[in-house]
Amino acid sequence: MKIIEPSVELMTPFDDNEVLKFIETCGRVCYRSEKNITDDSAPRFIRNVIKHGHESVLEHFSCTFKIICDRGVMSELTRHRLASFSIESTRYCDYSGNKFGGELTFIKPCFWTEQDNNYAIWENRLRLIEIGYKNLRDNGCPPEQARAVLLNSLATTIVMTANLREWRHILKLRTAKDAHPQMRQVAIMILDILKEKLPVVFEDIGND
Repeated sequence: MKIIEPSVELMTPFDDNEVLKFIETCGRVCYRSEKNITDDSAPRFIRNVIKHGHESVLEHFSCTFKIICDRGVMSELTRHRLASFSIESTRYCDYSGNKFGGELTFIKPCFWTEQDNNYAIWENRLRLIEIGYKNLRDNGCPPEQARAVLLNSLATTIVMTANLREWRHILKLRTAKDAHPQMRQVAIMILDILKEKLPVVFEDIGND
């Protein structure tokens, strides 16, 4: 059994200045103001459309992230239907053999420390889950049946693509203080990356 932290990775290579210029070029069609494009006009234009709620312009560019999280967070992410997902399948992936390291991998909860009694209860349950999964596989159950004993803490890999407008929507919701702690943890990691790569588009979204 292995316990890991969640992680995110931006898979879309891009130059931030080129993205901003591209979005501006698309957006200025609405106003027939292409003649106003200059070398440094894109940030001002994009801040202005965001300020006035004209965020459809941001749909012209998409970002893809590789996210390693637990199945509970995965379930929350997939509620955002204006995104595309490729998700590790517990039906076809066999976690009992050498192909996946011969052990189940779980995501460490961010709300318990390792000294917390609740963490010990959770970790002990994981060990029973792993034994049960391997026993079912040894008894001839295929992965799609053996997965019946798995729980939300199972680590899973998701590739998720959404346009910039949808990422703004997702991150406003999922970084809020009342979001689920593990979902918020992942969302803040995504937001930090996007703020670094495209600050003009995401600078107004807080993660406090």
